Order: sequence, then structure tokens, then C-alpha cells
Amino acid sequence: MINRAIRWLAMCMLLASGSVHAALHLSVDETGLSPEQRQLSAQLIEQAQASLPPSFIQRLDRDVQIVWSASLPANAYGRLVSLNALQLNAALLPRLLDPQQADAATGRIHGTLRREVLATVLHELTHLYDRSRLWPAAQKTLLRRCQHDFAVRGPVGLAEQCRGQTARRFTLSDDPQLLDLAGWPQRVGRRGEREQRNAQDSRSPDLYELSNPREFVAVNMEYFLLDPSYACRRPALQRYLREHFDWAPAQAESCAPSLAYMNAGRDFAREPLGQLDPERVYEVDYLLAEANDQLASRWGHSMLRLVICAPGRPRGPDCRLDLQYHLVLSYRAFVGDVQLSSWGGLTGAYPSRLFVLPLEQVIDEYTKVELRSLASVPLTLSRPELNHLVEHALELHWSYDGDYWFLSNNCAVETLKLLRSGTGAATLQSLDNITPNGLLRVLQGRGLADPSMQAKPREALRLGYRFDSFRERYQAMFSILRERSGVPQEQVEDWLELPARERAQWFAEADLRSSAALLLLEQAALRRQLLLAQEDLKQRYLQARKGGNRDFAIADNTLQQIIEQSGFLSRPAQLLETGYGLPQAAEWQHLQSQSSQRQQRLLRLSDELDQQVRSLLEPKRGAEISATEANVQSLGEHLRALHKASGGLQLP
Repeated sequence: MINRAIRWLAMCMLLASGSVHAALHLSVDETGLSPEQRQLSAQLIEQAQASLPPSFIQRLDRDVQIVWSASLPANAYGRLVSLNALQLNAALLPRLLDPQQADAATGRIHGTLRREVLATVLHELTHLYDRSRLWPAAQKTLLRRCQHDFAVRGPVGLAEQCRGQTARRFTLSDDPQLLDLAGWPQRVGRRGEREQRNAQDSRSPDLYELSNPREFVAVNMEYFLLDPSYACRRPALQRYLREHFDWAPAQAESCAPSLAYMNAGRDFAREPLGQLDPERVYEVDYLLAEANDQLASRWGHSMLRLVICAPGRPRGPDCRLDLQYHLVLSYRAFVGDVQLSSWGGLTGAYPSRLFVLPLEQVIDEYTKVELRSLASVPLTLSRPELNHLVEHALELHWSYDGDYWFLSNNCAVETLKLLRSGTGAATLQSLDNITPNGLLRVLQGRGLADPSMQAKPREALRLGYRFDSFRERYQAMFSILRERSGVPQEQVEDWLELPARERAQWFAEADLRSSAALLLLEQAALRRQLLLAQEDLKQRYLQARKGGNRDFAIADNTLQQIIEQSGFLSRPAQLLETGYGLPQAAEWQHLQSQSSQRQQRLLRLSDELDQQVRSLLEPKRGAEISATEANVQSLGEHLRALHKASGGLQLP
């Protein structure tokens, strides 16, 4: 037994020791090459050696020979044929020796032929690095655990622990942190399993990177080493590779502090393209839309709130009052039709996209329209974790186009995956939950979210840690109305069910305070009628499409145009045909122009649809909406008259 333990310990120490003087050595098979071709090959080797990180060269203890081969397909630049040989396409040699052809634009991803061949060499060498060496950090971890088990748990524990650690290859391409960033995150609810499809397929430099993690690493090494803008376009991956190699290319560009995003707010009169500096984000909150009676909403909705400071304000608690600048990151199903089908949500029929929305709109949507409260719970993130989370979220905003599943890839699952990959926090890796309210409880239980303000309801409301449903406010206003006017209904819902003309009978005798309550309730009644009209129209619209009803043809065409034109708000990458990753300053002007044009079309189409839809309402519904609108106007005039008569006194 002791001998077995000694053998395990020796193995661990051998893995950790490595070769002190190991280094990569590149050479060229000069058979059949002219002096000019030999010189070209030597320059290529020199460029490759100069481009690679010193630690890469040191760790890759291998002699690799470059062979110019005539057997490669015409469209292939090169390939790895063994652990010690790399073939390049000999058909390229005449063009590489001609400076005009070698430095001319090729239309390929790296620009010139010379750079494409260099990128090919770096790509294939990365495959060798990825396949043949353990990371020193992983080796040291393995050794420490082996030594600990040998001292504490004995030989059996030693063997079990070492076997468990050596199950992984400990390469770049199977590192959990890189897989999270690359687009193969751990599946929530399936411990240890990874997503099979990489959905970060927008704004990719080369779709070949999505084939598998090994190709992802090799393609990104090309850009890490050769593209000066890589750190600005893919900051999370550049930081990961920089830390792994403890080195970065010297020719990196300086990055703008602000990152571009597309504001998906419903106000089509505003410019949609925005810029966000992560340094202006004071805190990130887990924003939970609490449950209501609807089937799809019984577990709540998960979002992240960015508490952004107003321009010029130092980061601090006062930034929580700058609500007009706060943004919400919300994973939602992008529905390319008027009908949101439960079956479609179960079968992944809808794209899942990361929307960036103004907080004020989100508050209105949930508290006033859906009558759901919002809990805003701060996450306990370090400053680097917060910056990295915001940065990575905007990367995903431009690159991610997943599949929405109600049960397995819903808003809670997507939010948790974003938290894991964005922060890199080890405490989040073992956390698992697939429901929005359940995820909040787990975050609080692990000390990753601070619920202290939720225990102080009034303070939470005053400081913006909670936004109550207007249902309670409506009921409070209705209680005032009952007390001062004596209306017979007991619940606000009963009052809102009354026809608008019956409610209007109580207006004339209402005093100042009752009139204020009536105005708020009448506004709620109007929102309710518009929601009912929307549902009526949706059902009639779906029936009309099946039966070919001509009355809906014009509205149908307008609605389809709105759906088509608004897709860029959740998938802004469709506005850019070239480039990859986060858009850079040179691309912003094009983005500004394209997004502004589409937004103007959306505003025009929205106005047209409003007019068309009014004519399609059932007469009874249309009359009720018109009567409620008249009530709102009448109450406004009545309230102003009472206020003037009272000498401008404030409401009690």
C-alpha cells in the first residue's frame, strides 16, 4: 500500500516538474526549395517565433518541421500532419515571392496573403500547444492535492483524488473558464454538462471557431497575436489569454472607455444607439419581477439592473437616484409573430436574446401594466467582477442568438450563465437553479446577493430597491374614493369592471382628493382596456390570417414590417456586415446612421398601425376605449378647476 502511494506521489511530482529548458524549435524541410523560397521560409519562421508568447515557446518542447507540400487542396493554406510536422501549400510560394501579390488584399480574414500564411502557422502550432502540454497551474494544483491527500487521507484517498484530477486534459480548450467565455457554458440543472451548440454566432471573425472548442482556441490565438484591436473587440477573451500566458502583444490598440449597445426601449422617437462606460456602473442588482396569476409568470422573471451614475456624479449610493440612466439586461424570447405560443416556448421555437432596456420602461411594464412588483437586490461583486460582468454582457448583446426554452433555457438560466461567465466567480460555478425566484433565494443563501433592504419595505421603496405593483396603489386610491364618495364596490377590480359611463356618474360630486384618486383609477382603466383590445385583436388577427380576411391585410403588412424592422434592437449585429466582437469607433458612424433610419421607419409604422388598428376594433371595445379616454380628459379638467378654486392648495 505504501509503495502504491509513493508511486502516485512520484507521478504527481513528475507531472509538476516539466523540462526546465524545454522550448519550441521550428525548422523547414528545404528539399526542392530555391534559395528565394528558403529565405522566405526562414522569414516566416522568424515572424512566427516573434509573434508567439515566450511561455508558449518554452512550454511547447518540440521540434516542428514546416514542409511545403503540393498535395494540399487548392483552397487549403496548411494543416498539421503529425505532432512534429506542419504542411503548407506549395502552390502559394510563387505568389508569396511576388511582393505585390503577397501584400495585396485577399478578401480573407487576415487581409494579405503573407498574414494568412503566418496565421495558418500560428493556428496549427496552437493545436500542438493545446494537445501536448499540461498547464503549470493545473500541474501545481494536482501536486498540492496529491500531497495533501497523501498526508491526511492516506493512499486510497490519494489515488481517488489524483484520478479525478487527471480525468481532464487541462488544456486551453477544456478549461471551464474559457468554455464559459467561448460559448459552451455549463448547462444549468445538468451539473458538469456543457451546452452542445455555440450560440455566439453573430459578429464572429471566422465561423470555423464555432466548430468545437479546439478550433475556437486556435482561431482566437490568430487574432490575439495578429490583430491590434482584439483586446477592444473581445476584451474578456483577450484578458483570459493575457493572464494565461502572462504576456500580451506589444502592438495592441488603445480601447475607448465606452461600449456600444442598442437601446430596445419602446420610445421610437429616441436614438437607439447608446454608449456605456462600465466605470459609471455603481452596482449591479438582481432584478426580479415577482409572480402573478399568469401561467408563464408564476415563477417571476429574472433580469439584471445596471445602477448607472449620471454624467459627472462620482460613483456612490446617490447613483441609485439617477433612475433615468439605469439600464436593464433582460433575456427574452424574440417573437417574430403576434402570437407567443406556450408550445413554441417548450420546443425552443423562439430566439433568446439579451435586450438592453431603460429601467423606467421596465418599471412601467411590470408595475402598471402587468401589476407585478419588482425587487431590486444588489449583487455582492468586487469591482473587477462588476466591470467584467458589464463588459461581457455587452459582448453577448452583440454576439448571442440562442434558443428560448421555458423550462431549460429561460430567463433565470440565461441570467445565471451570464453571471458565471461574466464574473468568473468560483462561488457561482456550483450554483444551480432554473426558476427566477429560486435563483434569487440561492444567491441570497450563498451571500452573493444582499437582501437586507427588502426587509425594510418603506426604505426599499424610497431608495429604489423595490418598485411596488400599482395594484396596491389602485386599491389605496379606491379606498379613498369609497370613504369620501360612498361608491358601493369593495375591490378596485370591481370598479374597473364597470362601464366607463357608469364610472363617470361619480365625477361631478367628487371633491379634490376623490378626483385625484378617480383620475389615477381612470388611467388604470384605460390601460386595462388597451390590454383587452390587444388580446381581442390578436385572436381576431390569428383567425383572419387563417381565413384570409381582407380587413386585416393592411394591418398585417404593417405589423410584419414592424417585426422585421425591430429585430435589430435585440440583434444589433445585423446592422454590420463586417468586423467582429464589440463594434469599434470606426463602425459607430455606420451604426448610428443605420439604426437611426430604422428607428424612424419604426416610428412611422407604429403611428400607421395605431390608426389601422383603431378601425379594426370591435365597436363595443372601441366605444369603451373612447369613453374611458373622455373620462380621463374630463377628470383632468375637473381636477384643475377644483385645484384653482381651492387656491392652489396641495392635496392632503
